[in-house]
Amino acid sequence: MDTQQPAYLTTKEVADLLRVKERKVYDLVAAEEIPHRKITGKLLFPAAELTAWIEGSGAVVSGERPAVVTGSHDPLLDWALRECGAGLATLLNGSRDGLACFAQGQAAVAGLHIPDEQGWNIAAVEAAGLENCALIGWALRARGLILSEAAASDVRGVGDLRGKRVILRQPGAGAAALFQRLMAEAGLRDEDIVAQAGLAHTESDAAAAIAAGEADATLGIKAMAKQFHLPFVPLVDERFDLLIDRRSYFTEPVQSLLRFAQSEAFAAKAGALGGYDIGDLGRVRWISK
Repeated sequence: MDTQQPAYLTTKEVADLLRVKERKVYDLVAAEEIPHRKITGKLLFPAAELTAWIEGSGAVVSGERPAVVTGSHDPLLDWALRECGAGLATLLNGSRDGLACFAQGQAAVAGLHIPDEQGWNIAAVEAAGLENCALIGWALRARGLILSEAAASDVRGVGDLRGKRVILRQPGAGAAALFQRLMAEAGLRDEDIVAQAGLAHTESDAAAAIAAGEADATLGIKAMAKQFHLPFVPLVDERFDLLIDRRSYFTEPVQSLLRFAQSEAFAAKAGALGGYDIGDLGRVRWISK
């Protein structure tokens, strides 16, 4: 293949290379017979893997992942990605969708906070059957109810949400799974609350909806309650971890992010946001077999 080719090829470029119609390329993708990535709905084909696929046995060869951070939204991570200049793109789609995206090789890093019987995240990544990756600690986050000023007078916990207007998170979000558990523990059913139209897809969206008067409560993090000057009832300290591909871990974009996370500026920002404990940042919490 031409050494001047870009790192990723389009569907048309692959069709021209293979001397087939584009429809045949789509068929190969559907059958998982050709190395490819799907980023924001667009198919891209890694040139290096494509070469190995053409010259090898026909099996899809695992290669370098795109420099993308997927998964759940975290304000501290969002800020660090902008400040460190690592060039990592974001595809924030919730913990479960982010885990699926990572498992399909479409991202180098996934931010997760999925509750399980023993804690956070480990059961979910083990169940995914992943290889060549590790779960790295990012932060403990104070999570609880973000309330309107009017609701703050009579809401002390999830059990007090009966009849209240609540902003929910999208299915697959770690916060959505946790809220369902907390509702069950409080003896509440879905019909006991007034779920508002529209779902919050990020922590900031959830808090902004309360600040705008769209609802009485949402399950959010302390940092967002502080930013919007809203009452906050703490419920749990949750782990937000980064699932990182082993090969991607040693690339400059990921290393730039991790180096920046050890800086004084990062620690100061975590303190200023509020509700963050970064004592375990960088600790390996799980590693694939």
